[in-house]
Amino acid sequence: METSIHALASVDPGAEIGEGARIGPFAVVGPGVRIGPRTVLMPHCHIVARTAIGADCVVSSSAVVGGDPQDMKYRGEDTNLVIGDRTRIGEFATVNRGTGVGGGVTAIGDDVLIMAYAHVAHDCVIGNGVVLTNSCQLAGHVRIEDQAWISGLCAVHHFVTIGAMSFVTPRSNVRFDVPPYMIGDGFDNTLRVRGVNVEGLARRRIPDASVRALKAAYRALYRGERPIAAAVAGLAGSELAKDPYVLNVLNHIEGSLAGYQNRALERYRTDKTRQIIRDE
Repeated sequence: METSIHALASVDPGAEIGEGARIGPFAVVGPGVRIGPRTVLMPHCHIVARTAIGADCVVSSSAVVGGDPQDMKYRGEDTNLVIGDRTRIGEFATVNRGTGVGGGVTAIGDDVLIMAYAHVAHDCVIGNGVVLTNSCQLAGHVRIEDQAWISGLCAVHHFVTIGAMSFVTPRSNVRFDVPPYMIGDGFDNTLRVRGVNVEGLARRRIPDASVRALKAAYRALYRGERPIAAAVAGLAGSELAKDPYVLNVLNHIEGSLAGYQNRALERYRTDKTRQIIRDE
């Protein structure tokens, strides 16, 4: 496949365009941008600056990718946005670069789907296979682990972690960390864990024994009478904790309890330790 750049597109001379990439009319590609092989930039999209997009991606019309972070602490320093392979970004979605005090990079993994009007703010780290549905809004420094699904019209507070293969229900206000493999429901400034994301786990062929163990752990953690910290401590030495998926849930909750208002990443607000967010 030959590289195709429409005559009405605006491509900075210093941009790198991969083999077989297609850039539509009125698309804008700014300085320091790298577009991977076979990636498609639809008409009127804008890749602002210092953005690396992998192979076989699609950026839809009127999306703005790699814009300046909307952070009062940003002072124009060189920061970056890195997007993996086969990721799709919908119409009018916005994705910002990182900040100097936040590690300098916003990172999005492979096979991510960001639907129309969604926003990914500065210094977010999004894993592989994540789905952000329409009008989902992520504040800065949010981490979303692999294959999580965030439903439409959700607002995610800064420094929140959303665990792997979890599901966040529509219109949720997510102020606290969401455990992996669970269904999170955020209303009235609270987070309710509604159950195990059984359908999502089935799609990913998680073993039945682990699903049963997660259900038992959910009942002990969220349907018992003990406070969550005591329930975690009680499960830590049990047979259930030998299951790797249950152990991941317990470790995730322990991290959240150690953070500020059940947000594990709040521990890393200081500049000196910020890089730990990416190195963990």
